[in-house]
Amino acid sequence: MALRPFHLAFPVHDLDAARAFWGGTMGCPEGRSSAEWIDFDFYGHQIVAHLVSGWATPDAGGNAVDGHDVPVPHFGIVLAMADWQALADRLVAAGVHFAIAPHIRFAGEPGEQATMFFRDPSGNAIEMKAFEDLTQLFAT
Repeated sequence: MALRPFHLAFPVHDLDAARAFWGGTMGCPEGRSSAEWIDFDFYGHQIVAHLVSGWATPDAGGNAVDGHDVPVPHFGIVLAMADWQALADRLVAAGVHFAIAPHIRFAGEPGEQATMFFRDPSGNAIEMKAFEDLTQLFAT
């Protein structure tokens, strides 16, 4: 079966800040919108920022992975390595604060990957990753 686009709706406290971050900083084209939500094209997938009054980021904590405290919950996508590096450079240039800076995780081991963690203006944790060898995605 061909991989189909996913859909993810997530809460935000400010649509203007979401538009600036997701549309501007991340470079995700905007789709439909209303006074309460905005669709974004997230590398061919549909994510929707929904305005939620009184939203406060749930900080469920973290989980130790390869010497880092990975924020939970989080979402993201697996990019091609060149696209991941271009995004990492874009985010660094934009002054985005990283919860975990861009780096290679599991270097020399099964599942070696490039990864970075950061938060949007509403505190939603995002992980962007890439593999030189995509067959390593589920390597054990």
